[in-house]
Amino acid sequence: MGRGAGGVRGISLEAGDAVVGLDVVDPAAALLAVAEKGYGKRTAMDEYRLQSRGGKGIITMKTTDKTGAVVGVRMVSNDDDIMLITDGGKVIRTPVRGISEIGRNTQGVRLIDLADGERVVGVAK
Repeated sequence: MGRGAGGVRGISLEAGDAVVGLDVVDPAAALLAVAEKGYGKRTAMDEYRLQSRGGKGIITMKTTDKTGAVVGVRMVSNDDDIMLITDGGKVIRTPVRGISEIGRNTQGVRLIDLADGERVVGVAK
């Protein structure tokens, strides 16, 4: 393709949807999803079916008013640590092995306690 080409469509999004992250798939690892109100979970990669280009995607976390929107996803293994960053300047580091590995379409577990109005804005491995 030339420099001016638009490329190919990776995913088709509905109104109000957004891509919040991507990572290279490691079949031996798990996908960590983190929501803005401090909830998160790990899901094994065999829970996800393959999608073709321009597909609609697959729900990875049930989002509600309690969890807030998904703010980040990362491929992780039991030996990794993650850092959660809030808009209030709080940063915590926690081992991945302590985060539950549960099914795809679930809310997850609390990863960080937040002050009123505070939200998670980033996750790093």
